[in-house]
Amino acid sequence: MKTMNLPHVVIVGAGFGGLETAQRLRNAPAKITLIDRQNYHLFQPLLYQVAIAGLVPSQIAYPLRTIFRKQKNLTFQMGEVTSIDFDGRYVRSNGSVIAYDYLVLAVGGQTNFFGLNAVEENGFQLKSIEDATGTRNHLLRMFERASREVDPDIRKALLTFVVVGGGPTGVETAGALAELITHVMTKDYPQMDLREVRVLLLEATGTVMTAYPDELRKATMKLLEDKNVEILLNTRLTDYNGRRITLADGKHIDAYTLIWTAGVRSAEITDRLGVQQAAAGRVRVGPTLQLSEHPEVFVIGDAAYVEDKKGQPLPMLATVAQQQARTAARNIQHILRGEKLDPFHYKDPGLLATIGRNAAVARIWGLSFSGFIAWVIWVGLHIFRLIGFRNRLVVLINWAWDYFFYDNQVRLITRE
Repeated sequence: MKTMNLPHVVIVGAGFGGLETAQRLRNAPAKITLIDRQNYHLFQPLLYQVAIAGLVPSQIAYPLRTIFRKQKNLTFQMGEVTSIDFDGRYVRSNGSVIAYDYLVLAVGGQTNFFGLNAVEENGFQLKSIEDATGTRNHLLRMFERASREVDPDIRKALLTFVVVGGGPTGVETAGALAELITHVMTKDYPQMDLREVRVLLLEATGTVMTAYPDELRKATMKLLEDKNVEILLNTRLTDYNGRRITLADGKHIDAYTLIWTAGVRSAEITDRLGVQQAAAGRVRVGPTLQLSEHPEVFVIGDAAYVEDKKGQPLPMLATVAQQQARTAARNIQHILRGEKLDPFHYKDPGLLATIGRNAAVARIWGLSFSGFIAWVIWVGLHIFRLIGFRNRLVVLINWAWDYFFYDNQVRLITRE
């Protein structure tokens, strides 16, 4: 295919949205440049599994050059886009200038600390491989330190693990961490009384999993409590110095570990685009996912603000990003053919979250259920969605091993 005079589509971001867009344009009469600061696609929903020593990073990430090895109309560039000139139609990435005819911004999101700088500095988050491995190293070090600590108050603080945010990520992290302690760390540290260990889940509102139906919220609470997770509702954090958590009511919790999962916002670059933004810094787009002032620009995924039929913003989920990517790719091809564009309509595939071994909650086809069946569906869906047969096989083997032998194999403290 001659690419000299073909229109140039630049896709910024190789998350779920960017990846799907690029793949959907494989047969389009266009040349495509995909830009990402990493050279791999990361399956973010399983980052917490890296943090609790269940998986290694290579099992949830896949090289982008391998993914697109056979896609002849695509070029990948590793770099970070620092600015975009909509009028000049070019992006700047690591000092180079890349012109485009059509631009797809799939820049994703970042952790929202809501102005709590001390929490950002002293707490942990789960947005990157580095975050997850750093959290794993820290968690394992806390047990090593506690095993030789003679002061009971310090030891108690070392063994107090606080997860902030009662959404799916927070719930999954708290449940998995509680299981790691109950089934694995008790065997690694037989001389320690691990009844001192506490896993706390803090949520500022009156319930966990606010987007889920009431019956699933109650089921989630029950499953977490069965795993000895302490749930503190209507509990707002105001400060954390790395040793002590301060709550809005003036109370304190001594803890050396705080994992923040309480908020997400669009990537920082969206603040520098000079376009209209909505809640969480997300960019307002039209029904066809285009910028109204620059129709050659599409914004999808966590960076895009799109409302559902009830006027509520769509959640920052992989399923939303992937469906928006299909619409954006289809509309770019419509433009190239001079056809009418399609508006975006989100089809909710259901809700699914795991709280550990044999425990999950699901809302599929209008039916709510929890327990083992929901957990099997969760396992199957996540293995299917991983990229690469090898990753799917290795993750399946790892989870099967953990299931039958209660033994997370990745309990390694590595150099950061």
